[in-house]
Amino acid sequence: MPWNRDDGGGGQGGPWGQGPWGGGNRNNPRNQNNGGGRGPGGGGSLPPELDELIQRGKDNLKNALPGGGGRLTWILPVLLVLVYGVFQSVYQVQPDERGVVLRLGKFDRIVEPGLQFAIWPIEYMEKPRVGTVRQISIGGEADEGQMLTSDKNIITVPFTLQWRISDPKNFLFNVADQERTIRALAQSAMREVAAQNSAQALLTTGKDAVAAKVLEITQGLLNEYSSGVTITAVNLGNVQPPEEVADAFADVVRAGQNRIQMENEAQQYRNKRTQEAEGEAARMVQEAEGYKSQVVAGAQGEAARFVSIYDQYKNAKDVTRQRIFIETMEDVLANSNKVIIENGQSGTGVVPYLPLPQIQRQMQQQN
Repeated sequence: MPWNRDDGGGGQGGPWGQGPWGGGNRNNPRNQNNGGGRGPGGGGSLPPELDELIQRGKDNLKNALPGGGGRLTWILPVLLVLVYGVFQSVYQVQPDERGVVLRLGKFDRIVEPGLQFAIWPIEYMEKPRVGTVRQISIGGEADEGQMLTSDKNIITVPFTLQWRISDPKNFLFNVADQERTIRALAQSAMREVAAQNSAQALLTTGKDAVAAKVLEITQGLLNEYSSGVTITAVNLGNVQPPEEVADAFADVVRAGQNRIQMENEAQQYRNKRTQEAEGEAARMVQEAEGYKSQVVAGAQGEAARFVSIYDQYKNAKDVTRQRIFIETMEDVLANSNKVIIENGQSGTGVVPYLPLPQIQRQMQQQN
């Protein structure tokens, strides 16, 4: 065996016994007080050198292989390297991921979900999760969410930003710290939009418009950077004024609500009066149309009656003239006070007239 060496004294020593550093036949490698050694103490033995351990492993491998090894000793290390390389080259890409293959550190291709292969160590695969919607919350800290509005008020505007990866290549290579960049751009966009709106709008009815504008500005900046990120939603949280002026802001909000309520009531009253006026106008128009039809019909009847009388007049002028005179006097005298005077020698002069119709009306009123 390689560790069996001549001790110079005719005997053989084991690997932990007598070696090249000392004499004697000592079997305990740690018993350095019983003899000399490498140090000044004389004899003794130490563990073998590293090259001896490597040589021993080679000898054991040769003994394990058929025929003592020989030229086939290189096959096993090569197989181990190949197996390790294949193991390192196989990647499992999940359904919500995309595989970005780098060849020698440079972008090569994008692979779909499934079992994929990238030659190790030449290629390496990154697997960004493109199907996951991530969320960034901004404004949780006191100073981070404070914004200056167009009416020179300071309010706290917390909001959340939801985003996902739209282009894996741009996401990995164009922006170093993606989430930090998105946060900074969204916060800058919110400050810009808040400076263009009043505090009242941010506190009440303008939240949706502000969120839409922030999304538009942030997405535009990310597109300019080719970041490979798509903003899916911007949601404003509980917008609040500073504590020192919270009561004053609350009074303003209540006054605005009262104004809106009074405007709604005035609008309702206006609608009611308008509808009533439109109904009255429609009624008057209908009455006028009815009166028009009545007058036209009466005039047409009078004209027809006149024509018929005229036809009779042409046939008997004297009789018709006398009849018309009598009927006209009857209509005139029927509605006037009358005094009857009898002429002649036998006349009695003024004849008393008893107004029976007037007496009857007085009796009806008394009853």
